[in-house]
Parts: sequence; structure tokens; C-alpha cells
Amino acid sequence: MKIPTLLLTAILPIAALAQPGEATYKAVCAACHTSGVANAPKLGDAKKWGPLIREGQAVLTAHGYVGIRGMPAKGGKPDLSVEDFADAVAYMVNQSGGKWQSPDAKTLAAIRTEIDKREKAIAAKARK
Repeated sequence: MKIPTLLLTAILPIAALAQPGEATYKAVCAACHTSGVANAPKLGDAKKWGPLIREGQAVLTAHGYVGIRGMPAKGGKPDLSVEDFADAVAYMVNQSGGKWQSPDAKTLAAIRTEIDKREKAIAAKARK
């Protein structure tokens, strides 16, 4: 019985160090946001992230989720949930000069509303 307790004691502090969104950032977002591929704002570049942060959490997250400029929808991972994507955006913002919380239910609802608006605007533009 002591071995599992020792393992649990050793593993819990390591797991506590991970921030919400960090794993998704590393698995999906880092490929572009570490090196600046297609002019993606690099993690930690407060100057480039500043104007994006000022757009607000719902707008920035929704636009990224749907895809914007050189960024593919959902960061190129079609099965990425809104929740995981939103946590990854908050993680990147917080590493780049912002102070966002992991989105709660109200913020997620605002993000989903913005996603709907953005998708409708894109569809309307495609019909022209």
C-alpha cells in the first residue's frame, strides 16, 4: 500500500504545475505560435498579442476557433472542442501579457454566440 501512496504523492505536484490549456497549446498550437508561422503571434510576444487581447476573450477565441487570416479553424484539429480551444487561447494570452481566466459557462456561451456570428458572416461573404 505504501508504493501507490508514494507514487500519488510524487505525481500530484507535477500534475498541479500544468495550467489549463497548456497541453492543448503544446499539442496543437505550438507548431505555429512558437515560431510565428504565417505571421502567427508568438507565445510571449506581448506587443503582437496586445491588440488581439484587447478584442476580448469571446471575440478572439471565436475568431480563432472559426479560423482567421492564416489560421485554420480549430488550429487545424477538426475535433478540438470549444472548451479545449478556449483554454488554449487563455493560456497563450496569459503567457503573452494578458490575464484571462479559463472560460466559465457564461464566457463559453458568449464565445459560442460569437462563433455563430462569425460563421454566418463567412457564409454570407461566400455567397457574394
